[in-house]
Amino acid sequence: MNKKFTIIFIISLVVTGLIYLLSNLSFSGETEFESFDFLKPQNGLYKVIRVVDGDTMIVRIDGKNETVRLIGINTPESVDPRREVECFGVEASNRAKEILTGKSFRLESDDAVGQRDKYGRLLRYIFLEDGTNFNELMIFEGYAYEYTYDLPYKYQDEFKQAEKNARESKVGLWVDGVCEEFIK
Repeated sequence: MNKKFTIIFIISLVVTGLIYLLSNLSFSGETEFESFDFLKPQNGLYKVIRVVDGDTMIVRIDGKNETVRLIGINTPESVDPRREVECFGVEASNRAKEILTGKSFRLESDDAVGQRDKYGRLLRYIFLEDGTNFNELMIFEGYAYEYTYDLPYKYQDEFKQAEKNARESKVGLWVDGVCEEFIK
């Protein structure tokens, strides 16, 4: 009787443990890496899960993968299936990956443009841990240009100045003869 009780007790512990483990799994399509703690926000900082292109990222927010579209910038297209890859699109995407992969950053919204765009993407600015405005940096380095969708936004003046500086310095897509379609 004692042996039978012990076996039943052990089986019930195993079953209870399995039920507990299975109830805490997420079947939301996440990859095995996305559930790791290093992708969770630490002190309000986030990490990119994937860079889609130079102005769009996938970020883990509150247990959900969110597509984040950067406010105030546009980079040449590199992944839109309806369009050809544009001049400097791959370079812009690669630069975003280089800067953001493995780094922590803060997200900032802007009431002037709302929370989401018409495609349901979160609209945000990204600030690196050192305080650098990533959106502005992409413009300043010539990987993006200032983009006002509809209404003025919080950092519009700074972004316009960053584009002016990039154009005058002839960096990135503003280098003579590189991307003529963007030079206006």
